[in-house]
Amino acid sequence: MGSIIIHGHFYQPPRENPWTGAIDRERSALPFHDWNERIHSECYRPNAFARITDARGGIERIVNNYAGISFNFGPTLLNWLEHARPDAYARILEADRESVRNHQGHGNAIAQGYNHAILPLCNERDRRTQMRWGIEDFRHRFGRLPESPPSAGHGGR
Repeated sequence: MGSIIIHGHFYQPPRENPWTGAIDRERSALPFHDWNERIHSECYRPNAFARITDARGGIERIVNNYAGISFNFGPTLLNWLEHARPDAYARILEADRESVRNHQGHGNAIAQGYNHAILPLCNERDRRTQMRWGIEDFRHRFGRLPESPPSAGHGGR
């Protein structure tokens, strides 16, 4: 029997107003305050707390989809989740810890360049900075080093 691998690439650009540190209302994200809130409601939270239902539509159990897929989250998005939605943030970190336990030390989370830059288009100094910052943020959040260099976002290294 064959296998299928699902990888989730999750990223939101920083939306904070540099003068206030807050995210301004984004009318295009209505009925939500902003796109981070909207996508959290439609994607990040439903994957962290996925409902498995029985034949009658009742909730049989809640699972953490991140524990069953390969994934990377942009550091700026993880920073927002950590402060604005700590329940989903905690489930993402727990999913990686669970995968490390279940896969002989190999976690589902992978690192990416810090600001989601397209690394092949960066000069050498910027590429190294993006990778160093991405690796350090990953180590800080997941408590381990990534097993490979951060992904280039689009198009490889």
